[in-house]
Amino acid sequence: MKIDRFILGDFETNCYVVRVDEPAAECLVIDPGFDAQRVVAFLVDRSLNPVAAILTHGHADHIVGLDVLRRQFPQMKVCIHKGDASMLTDAAANLSAFVEKAYTAEPADVLLEDGETIEEAGIRLEVLHTPGHTPGGICLYARQEGLAFVGDTLFADSVGRADFPGGDMGELIRGIKSKLLTLPDNTVVYPGHGMRSTIGREKRANPFLI
Repeated sequence: MKIDRFILGDFETNCYVVRVDEPAAECLVIDPGFDAQRVVAFLVDRSLNPVAAILTHGHADHIVGLDVLRRQFPQMKVCIHKGDASMLTDAAANLSAFVEKAYTAEPADVLLEDGETIEEAGIRLEVLHTPGHTPGGICLYARQEGLAFVGDTLFADSVGRADFPGGDMGELIRGIKSKLLTLPDNTVVYPGHGMRSTIGREKRANPFLI
């Protein structure tokens, strides 16, 4: 799997462009945040076709790039867990009303549920619902490749905040332990902010989980 990471905006949100391999033209975009024009330029320059944008949750710093992507690639589908679907159309819920300027997007094309599998661009991702940062927070597990995109659920040496509306730290920790820490220790985790880690390292060293 070919993964290109972009660190976007003042919140330094990780946006990932994911392909089966380097020569592949079709791709997925995970969490297009602020300043996503850089992502669009990358896609256009390499003649890549984003068939879907998958959102790990509905906070502004993970969704505001949708408009620039949709303008350039109108065929692209937008996918989000059903628990966060309303955040796309509610500036208070997605927190953009409190930073920079209020942002709303068109509704998602696909509403995801726990346990289902996304198969797009030749990539297979299992949806793991891990609420607690937001009600509809998800992680995306590529079982064959041994990696997971974990959004703001889990970070290297930390976990997501739970003090925003709809957050619940107890629920977040339970989700991490039941859905993520049960994955193989060598699973590489790609978070919504910061550097990647592994499940084994977080089991051993994450102060929120030991």
